[in-house]
Amino acid sequence: KMFNRKGFTLIELIMVTIILGILAAVAIPRYMTTVTKAHEAAEDAVINSIKAGLETYAVEQLMDNGRKSWPTNPFDALDTKPAGHTTDTDDADVDGEWTYNTTSKKITHQRSDNTRVAWQYDEGTQSGDNAAVGTLGSRASL
Repeated sequence: KMFNRKGFTLIELIMVTIILGILAAVAIPRYMTTVTKAHEAAEDAVINSIKAGLETYAVEQLMDNGRKSWPTNPFDALDTKPAGHTTDTDDADVDGEWTYNTTSKKITHQRSDNTRVAWQYDEGTQSGDNAAVGTLGSRASL
C-alpha cells in the first residue's frame, strides 16, 4: 500500500515559527527607529517654517519700526499655522498638538506615541535701544 503523505511535519512548522520570530525581533526595532525619524523630520519642517516666519516678521518690523524684533508668541509670525496648532498656553497634551507654553516659554509638540518635545523660545528685546530678535533653541524632550 502507498500512503499519500502531503503536508508539513511538526518540526518543519516549529522551525518556520522560530524563523518568523527572529525576523520580527529584528524588524520591530528598526521600524520604531524609522517612525521616530519620521516624527523628527516632520517636526523639523514645522520648526523651519516657524524660523522662516519669524525672519519675515523681523524684516517687516524693521521696515515698520526701524528695528528687527520677534513676536511674544512665535505662532503669531505665521500666516498659516501648522496642523494641530492650538491656542492652549500650556504644554501639548493631545496627539499631534502644537502649543506655545507662555509660562515656560517653549514651543511644545506631542507625538502620536504620547512623547512630548519642546523648543525653548526667547522673543528677545522688543523695544528700546537694545531691541533685538531672540533665539529658538533645539529639540528637547519634556
